[in-house]
This record gives sequence, structure tokens and C-alpha cells, in this order.
Amino acid sequence: MVAEGVTYPIDLLKTRLQLQGELAAASSSPKSSGPKPKGAVRLAAELIRREGMRGLYAGLAPALVRHIFYTGTRITVYEQLRRSYVGGLSSGTSGSGAGSSSSGSGSGNTSSTSTSTSTSSGNSVGLGAKLLMGLTAGAVGQAVAVPADLVKVRLQAEGRLVASGKIPAPRYKGMGDCLRQIVAQEGGMAGLWRGGGPAVQRAALVNLGELATYDQAKQLVLASGLTGGRDNLGTHTAASMCSGLFASVVSVPADVVKTRMMSQDPAAPKYRSSLDCLVRSVRAEGLLALYKGFLPTWARLGPWQLVFWTSYEGTRAAFNLGGF
Repeated sequence: MVAEGVTYPIDLLKTRLQLQGELAAASSSPKSSGPKPKGAVRLAAELIRREGMRGLYAGLAPALVRHIFYTGTRITVYEQLRRSYVGGLSSGTSGSGAGSSSSGSGSGNTSSTSTSTSTSSGNSVGLGAKLLMGLTAGAVGQAVAVPADLVKVRLQAEGRLVASGKIPAPRYKGMGDCLRQIVAQEGGMAGLWRGGGPAVQRAALVNLGELATYDQAKQLVLASGLTGGRDNLGTHTAASMCSGLFASVVSVPADVVKTRMMSQDPAAPKYRSSLDCLVRSVRAEGLLALYKGFLPTWARLGPWQLVFWTSYEGTRAAFNLGGF
């Protein structure tokens, strides 16, 4: 939640950047003169001028709620999968090593074991298995958090729709009102999972890049001796930087599709499916449309990863749970 709050304005700018080219794509003539796409800095200045500083935090409440469910679920699922995988590997050799390990074990090893369990687990898992675990953990976490994500995207897009004249005034008074209107007007509770497919795909790719890369990068940093072989802040920082970059590269195309699917008017949807959105966006705007908002995404994910992983690892150390 700390990481989300600190970097949230960048996330909002990313959403606005991903949506602004859609206006030209939806026009009757692709060559027609319309609002010229803006860069992140110019967009931020215009947003503050029209909506004030509060506009940078539109949708913050559902974003924080989303991460309670999303991050808690994905981290738990990833660690459980890794623990089960390592347990499966060790069970095959436990019989042959039982005699020698029992003779050399002592009560003094208990505390050191608790602090190194996660690190040794990471060493035992190959990169391919980590990628699959990250993919699975992200998909499960996002499946739980789709309703909050949908509300966040809707609230983030409101100011853009008002400014472009698409709607005369904001449709939602807040997170609760947005939830109520979606349930009442868009097919009941099922409406809360609108756009869930691309959202889950995007989260799976993010966590393939984030969790697996952080896990693998951390082991490589420790093995290289770059930080003295210690599981410390320097190790967490280096691994976080690698994680943020790779997660951005693999996830932005799916993020563009997710944002457009979730923000479209349910009464007159532009796209039939996430695949239709992908194909039509590329046809109208070119392949680079899939990387709209990449720089804000990377600018956000870098600090986000740093704040999250250093605070998360610090919390684990404080409770003697070992490293991730």
C-alpha cells in the first residue's frame, strides 16, 4: 500500500496516455484533425490545471483496496508454489540423506535455518519454474482483485471523458457509488469482472516479469558477491531495478488492452473482446500503440518495486521470516 500510494499519480498518467490515442482511432476519419497526443509532462500539467492536484489521485481508494487482495494473494501463492516445488524436490533425496543429516544436525542450527529458508528455496528452483510460478500467482491474484481494478480504471478515466466532452459531468461520486452503478446497470455482480480477461493476462505477465525476475536477480546478486553475499538493502535494490524493467517490457501491451476494455462505455462498447481491441488498436495506431504509456509504467514500476520489496523484505526480517 505504501508503494501504491507513493507512485499512484504516475499510474494515473499512464492510464490517460493509453487512452488518449483511442479518441483518434474511434473517429470517422483516421486523418482527421483532432487533439494532438500529449507527452507525460504536458498531460500532467494539463490535468493539474483542469482538475487540480486532487486529479492526480482520482481512483486512489480502489487502487489501495485492490492491492490488499492482489498483492497479498500473489505473494502468498508464489511462495506456496515455490515451497511445494522445493518440497517435491527434497522428498526424492530425503531418504538417502537422512542418516548423514541427522548425525550432523544440532539445536544451534534452528535460528539460522529460519532466516535462510526462503533464500535456499530460491536457489533450488530453476528460472523456468519461477516464470511459471509468477505467471500463475499473478493470474490468481488479479482474478480476485478485478472489481477494484475496474473501479480504479473507471475513476481514472472520468476526468478525461469530461475534458473531451464525452460526458457533461463525472458519472461517479466515489468508489462505493461506482460499484453500485456497475452492479445495477451492467449485469449484476458479473459486471464487476468486466475486462477481467485482459486484466488477468496483464497481471500474469507482470508477475512473470516481477516475481520471477526479482527472485532470480536476487539469487544472482547474492552469488556474484556484489553486495558481499548478504541479503541486505543493496541486494533488494539491485533486484528491484531488474524486476521493474522486465515487468514493464512484458506487460505494457496487455496493460493497454486492459485499460481500453475496462474504460469503454458498456452501453456502446468499441471492442468485442481483448483480441479485437488488440487488432483494431494496431490497425488504427500502429504497433507502437501497444507500448503507449511505457515510460510512465517503467518510471512507476521502478520506484514501486523498490519501495515494495525493501519494505516487504524489511518486514519479513523484523518478524524473523527470512528473505523472500
